[in-house]
Amino acid sequence: MEFCTEGFRLNCRVFYHDHCFDGACSASLFTRFHRECIGEAEFSYHGLMHSAAGSLVDESAFVAGENAIVDFKYSSSPRVTWWFDHHQSAFLTAEDRHDFLAWQAQANSAKVMAVRKPSDGGKFYDPAYISCTSLIADVARDKFGFDTKPLAELIHWANIIDGAKYESAQSAVEMDAPAMKLTMVIESSGEGFVPRVIPLLTEMSLQQVLDQPFIQAELAPLMERHLAGIELLRERTTLTRGVVTFDITDKLTEGYSKFIPYYLHPAAVYNVGLSRSSFRTKVAVGTSPWTKLPAAKLANIAEICERYGGGGHARVGAVSFSPDKVDDARKAAVEIAALLRARG
Repeated sequence: MEFCTEGFRLNCRVFYHDHCFDGACSASLFTRFHRECIGEAEFSYHGLMHSAAGSLVDESAFVAGENAIVDFKYSSSPRVTWWFDHHQSAFLTAEDRHDFLAWQAQANSAKVMAVRKPSDGGKFYDPAYISCTSLIADVARDKFGFDTKPLAELIHWANIIDGAKYESAQSAVEMDAPAMKLTMVIESSGEGFVPRVIPLLTEMSLQQVLDQPFIQAELAPLMERHLAGIELLRERTTLTRGVVTFDITDKLTEGYSKFIPYYLHPAAVYNVGLSRSSFRTKVAVGTSPWTKLPAAKLANIAEICERYGGGGHARVGAVSFSPDKVDDARKAAVEIAALLRARG
């Protein structure tokens, strides 16, 4: 085990999956780990979103010093110091996967291990993890001696939310827990909001974070919109042979609870939804966390989405198209829904 050591980097920019609870928690936990085990730095945060143009980080966004990417696709840039991800679709290209494997082999060589320092960073990938937050926590504890016990609540809820481990569709949609309300605010927030939340997540309880005035100011109107979203999907969703489909591309929105289709249609196994925001048209594909079908009979959603240029996890994924490509997105949604229905 490598124990916490002192080091220092003037700047550290953390790139994270934006508008995502696990992305924000990953950035926050990484920050605390870095401060306690690598060294103090000037941290800044840069949200990343999947888009029709691809998911690579713009090189101009990197800073002189350290650049960390958490809960997002791999970048082969030599300027990336740290990378953590758990998505099955972590690599945009075969070349990216090869670059990661080559880096890993080189970093683990006996010659390099003999002179390698914790401040040299690292790249860590494991799609078996429910959340990226828990991956970072385990790596930081096991390899760097980081104490994760004070962050048990954060890690617990990152796993529940990113893994959709809710007790029921009702608990997921009715959102009584602070973490679930925070998730709604994070997913629906505007530019610059999440970087204000990230530093709080590993310093306060989730209830204390939720109680912050700037978060409470966002919460009330979002709860109203959430209730309106339930009614909208009540009107728009259709269940056919185990697959819920809906199209709300006429309503410019990015945020709605992905569990509403299962709340409205408890017999559903999958859902395929079309929505549109200012920067993309999105086909969201998911598997009900409460389906009674055995895992061996369920479709691999990431593999299906990858056929259309998207990706995700085995049970949930998405495909992004440019905002003007609604017809292309609709065609993909129809094909994906048909494929899922054919599985029975």
